[in-house]
Amino acid sequence: MQFQRVRLEAHEHYQKQSYRNRCYVLTANKVDSLAVPVLQGTHHLPVRDIRVDNEQLWQIRHWRCLQAAYGKAPFFEYYAPDFERIYQKPWTFLFDLNYELLTICLKWLGVSCSLNLTNCYEKIPRSDLFDARSRINPKNRSETYIFYKPLPYAQNFGFDFVPNLSIIDLLFCQGPMAKQFLSVK
Repeated sequence: MQFQRVRLEAHEHYQKQSYRNRCYVLTANKVDSLAVPVLQGTHHLPVRDIRVDNEQLWQIRHWRCLQAAYGKAPFFEYYAPDFERIYQKPWTFLFDLNYELLTICLKWLGVSCSLNLTNCYEKIPRSDLFDARSRINPKNRSETYIFYKPLPYAQNFGFDFVPNLSIIDLLFCQGPMAKQFLSVK
């Protein structure tokens, strides 16, 4: 939200165990990881070329998990139809799925910025660009907050705030107020 223009890295090599194919949601019993399965042979492939493994029924599992976790959340009914459409589409490439999810979340948050894809991978980007590549990953999710510090909000389950969940947790629980929770530094 700090930037008017964002360049999405479309040519880096895919990194396993990253947020590129997973997110975390809060369910009645625990934090659950929703991972989009990718086809084997991902080593040294550009992220743009990573194919989704549609032999696995990941879309059904994800959607059912989201319904169970957020079906009673205050804003689930408002956002669910758009989200359900995403889960009903056949996806060939992980990058395209992620781009669609990013676009719809930005729309729901009321964030307008110019999204552009890189044309090639630059190991060292221009000095006038803020390089956030690989700065956010599951291994160091609570130690480095480069964009914001989590602000507690009412979640669906329990009384203890669980940070670092998917943006959909914030959207389903706080709706139009979500942007305000992200704007605090």
